Amino acid sequence: MDVKNYKEQLKGLCCVEISGESCANCLTLMPVLKSICDARSDVRLVHVEADYTTLPLMEEWGVEKVPTILLVEDGEIFARCSGFQPEEILELWLDAKLEERKAAK
Repeated sequence: MDVKNYKEQLKGLCCVEISGESCANCLTLMPVLKSICDARSDVRLVHVEADYTTLPLMEEWGVEKVPTILLVEDGEIFARCSGFQPEEILELWLDAKLEERKAAK
């Protein structure tokens, strides 16, 4: 992700997956989350590598550990989940948060 233009990259409804390359839970979570998002048409997956280049974003977003998943609409964070979650739990969480968002509009 281009940190300078990240707001442009977060247009629409996005699931932002923040992970570190040396994090075992992150490496396990990435393909699971990709599979979940690929099966949906209402949300787009965006990966952000947590490193020194993205530190300002991590601070702005309040990310304290990886993996962290943010649900973002047009740059506004409306849900977050930290730590590894099983696929079934992730799907339920994603469905619930997207439904809450739709109902709030």
